[in-house]
Amino acid sequence: MREALDLAAQAIGVCEPNPRVGCVIVSAAGRVIGRGHTQEAGGPHAEVMALRDAAASGADVRGGTVYVTLEPCSHHGRTPPCSQALVAAGVGRVVVALADPNPLVAGAGIAELRRAGIAVDLGPFADEARELNIGFFSRMERARPWVRLKAAVSLDGRTALANGASQWITGDAARTDGHAFRKRAGAVLTGVGTVLDDDPRLDVRRVPTTHQPLRIVVDSRLDIPPGARVLAGPGKALIYAAVPDADRRAALERRGIEVVLRPGPNDKVDLAGMLADLGARGINELHVEAGHKLNGSLVKAGLVDEYLVYVAPKLLGTGRELALFGPLASLDDAVALRFVDIDRVGDDLRILARPVPSA
Repeated sequence: MREALDLAAQAIGVCEPNPRVGCVIVSAAGRVIGRGHTQEAGGPHAEVMALRDAAASGADVRGGTVYVTLEPCSHHGRTPPCSQALVAAGVGRVVVALADPNPLVAGAGIAELRRAGIAVDLGPFADEARELNIGFFSRMERARPWVRLKAAVSLDGRTALANGASQWITGDAARTDGHAFRKRAGAVLTGVGTVLDDDPRLDVRRVPTTHQPLRIVVDSRLDIPPGARVLAGPGKALIYAAVPDADRRAALERRGIEVVLRPGPNDKVDLAGMLADLGARGINELHVEAGHKLNGSLVKAGLVDEYLVYVAPKLLGTGRELALFGPLASLDDAVALRFVDIDRVGDDLRILARPVPSA
């Protein structure tokens, strides 16, 4: 199962919006004879790839054991059901890390295998399998993506100087690591303020990837400059706005940029409505690289699921904070977080933290 999880990780940046799944087939004699992971959407799933791998070497899978990181699908989507492929192959046992949260599956794949007389074990490495597909589970269970807010800060918590300068607070290794997290995401989001200050590209450049994430700008009044690099590609760009401006919208749409109106209070974008729309578009993980104002709005709305913070060993003094919100009346009103992981990346620290669940 550990090897199957490693294979599933190879599907990052390849198979979205499908879940990242790995599969290992062991023969009845105890030898690994097939390996595979999910391919691009519309392509073969992990189980089919592993069966093909075994067939390519002439191995016999009958009576063998299949280790798979997510329940085999049981419905006809863009590909035939993997549960039927395993039944037809004559395997004797299937070990599944985690049941599929997709309502179209949700135990039906396991039930089909058992009806065919195949033994099914469920549960080993379930936590690891869920973490690998945390965005897919978020979309299936909450109808919205997993929101990861990324920031690079100084030791005194500044993301930029008072004049907005922020390039570069952290070192080269941390920036490369940040691109690996961009690669995980179906979409990368920023605000128009960051576009005006930094003119970011928001693509994945520092690590190899098969697909570029969708690039999103929250721009309530469509103030984005026509020459902004975030609009230029590769891949697609999308703007969420709140205030209708027919001329600016038409100019953007002529360049192939989709503009979606999601008006909320005070002529600002309805952020919760935006996440619902992204969930409907199949976005599993949303990677946020924005300024303190948009970050603050997401924090205040309780929409951040995970904080990815790179901390540089330097002090900036007066400057911009990670998220602008408050003031709080009491320390008890603070956003309580728990550390999930702390590691060193180059000269910087990488901290992963998540909100403490409410009682």
